[in-house]
Amino acid sequence: MTKGAFDGVTVLDFTQGVAGPHASMLLALHGADVIKIEPPEGDWGRALGELKAGHCPHSIAYNRGKRSIALDLKSADGIAVVKKIAAKADVVMESFRPGVIQRLGFGYEDLKKVNPKVVYCSVSGFGQTGPFAKRPTVDGLIQAFSGMMVMNRMPDGTPYRQGMIAVDVTTGLYTFQALAPAIMRQFRFGEGSYIDSSLMRSAAAYQGAKLMEWVHAGNRPAPPLYMPAGSYKTRNGYIMVSAMRPHHFRLLFELIGRDDVANDPDLQSHENRIKNAARIVKALNETMPQKTTEEWIAILQPKEVFCERVNDYTDYLEHPHVKESAAVDWIEQQGFGRLPVANIPGLPRASEHPAQQHAPHIGEHGPDILGELGYSAAEIDAIFARGGVRAPAPRAAAAE
Repeated sequence: MTKGAFDGVTVLDFTQGVAGPHASMLLALHGADVIKIEPPEGDWGRALGELKAGHCPHSIAYNRGKRSIALDLKSADGIAVVKKIAAKADVVMESFRPGVIQRLGFGYEDLKKVNPKVVYCSVSGFGQTGPFAKRPTVDGLIQAFSGMMVMNRMPDGTPYRQGMIAVDVTTGLYTFQALAPAIMRQFRFGEGSYIDSSLMRSAAAYQGAKLMEWVHAGNRPAPPLYMPAGSYKTRNGYIMVSAMRPHHFRLLFELIGRDDVANDPDLQSHENRIKNAARIVKALNETMPQKTTEEWIAILQPKEVFCERVNDYTDYLEHPHVKESAAVDWIEQQGFGRLPVANIPGLPRASEHPAQQHAPHIGEHGPDILGELGYSAAEIDAIFARGGVRAPAPRAAAAE
């Protein structure tokens, strides 16, 4: 196994849900020892969907490679344990509402007194400052707030929310890219730092070009980048076509038997195709249902007209190219079953390090973590008996 870039880095991870856990999981997959601090009942992100053996698909997808200890942050034992971890942690991450972690005594100003080089990252909805800082929010609300839903309207003009938690996942990526150089600065120069990451700013960064387009177009939705570009119903499904260049446009309509569109004098320039988009869409809606998706692809792709079948996830997972290119591996999550893992660019395949793909059960690694902090076996038993730190459930129970 190749050494991870963050081997030897210890991460104290208070985050819950998806955004923070996604970022800390990426650190773990690159070798960091991520110690996940959970409340006794577990991260609320474990219940984002159907719950089984203490997990849902989202919690497995974004918590692989971590170690979990479950504790009450207001109990004497919980506080003592977290203080010991914080004193040696290279990175601390939290996703409480602004002000909460400070009241618990584990804010950046508190921890840098005992750990000056710590890289500290707060992940929140609207950020740590501003009138909305303490406003509760979730992914869909930030999609609404950031303009994403207006940019992505349904055909009748209704603003549309993405069917996945796109902002949370994107925030995890942006947070990871902020943490990586901060850890490098810590390594090279011995500097600590504070990172204020938020769903709001990540959503805007993701839509950076669309924000520019909006202003450039006079504070209104920008026209399409080119036409045609969209999905169209065929005899047995849908096909996505994209014909930006003039020769692609002409070829597309010649090959589907619509020379009237290919030769239309009002459709011979980029600007006119956008201006007369309704005419193009009407022709495709009339013609594409005459053949199957596969028949159209056989006609169009050999001539390098850009098109693809609109797949569902089963189609993707079973596609020969996906299998041949090792885009997906399969793992067994204890107590949950066999699941696909999309291999992340720049990381080894999941199958090359199966142990790293395990998402921990609630408090699963508590005894190991306590032992590493210097607690004796008798002390660990006493801590569990007092209840401030939750003992892990027996493996058999966790697997039911």
